[in-house]
Amino acid sequence: MQKETRYDRQLILPEIGSTGQKRLRNARVLLVGTGGLGSPVALYLTGAGIGTLGLVDDDKVNITNLQRQILYTEAETGLSKVGCASCRLRALNSEVNIIAHNERFSAENALRLLTDYDLVVDGCDNFATRYLIQDTASALNKPYVYGAIRAFEGQVSVFNYPDSRYSYRDLFPDEEEMIGMPPPPKGVMGITPGIVGCVEATEVIKIICGFGEILSGKLWTIDLRSMQSNIISL
Repeated sequence: MQKETRYDRQLILPEIGSTGQKRLRNARVLLVGTGGLGSPVALYLTGAGIGTLGLVDDDKVNITNLQRQILYTEAETGLSKVGCASCRLRALNSEVNIIAHNERFSAENALRLLTDYDLVVDGCDNFATRYLIQDTASALNKPYVYGAIRAFEGQVSVFNYPDSRYSYRDLFPDEEEMIGMPPPPKGVMGITPGIVGCVEATEVIKIICGFGEILSGKLWTIDLRSMQSNIISL
């Protein structure tokens, strides 16, 4: 009887198979932010066998995070998020190379951080960082998987995809206005980033393995109060 392997359940999918699994194993993904969105993105990409996953965050675990940031435990309160996340992810899959960048994604380090990765995933929570991710990804010709949440709502898109002209600036063209807006209310149902982060992880796997319809030039939205979901052309 053939011995079962870690990835059997996705290897039998024709969209992935052994070729797709090799592509995943060779892929290098940078995740900016390891909070509510970053938690499911990191867990599912690690489980899927991404070759290298870089984590960028300078925050520490707070007790108020635990309602939605499922990478962490009560015992880790006050500790570095990327440090705790790295331990958790390595325990999940020792085959994945986890690189912890215990720093905030900024204009000073953006090019250095993203250069060695194939694509970048948005796990942050502010407009300024997203514009910086967009401009850095565009300069380096790297796909940018975008996700955002508020309360019961979320949205996902893919920017800088090969042969596509769409960028984050097509969604929010006025950077000064967006950055100058007052901060939105912090209320959020913990499940909201879980669902949106899983969609982001799905787009990453589709991009790497080369199957399905990528959300390039499209914006996927969901309202969990009604379960209404839409795909809007940009």
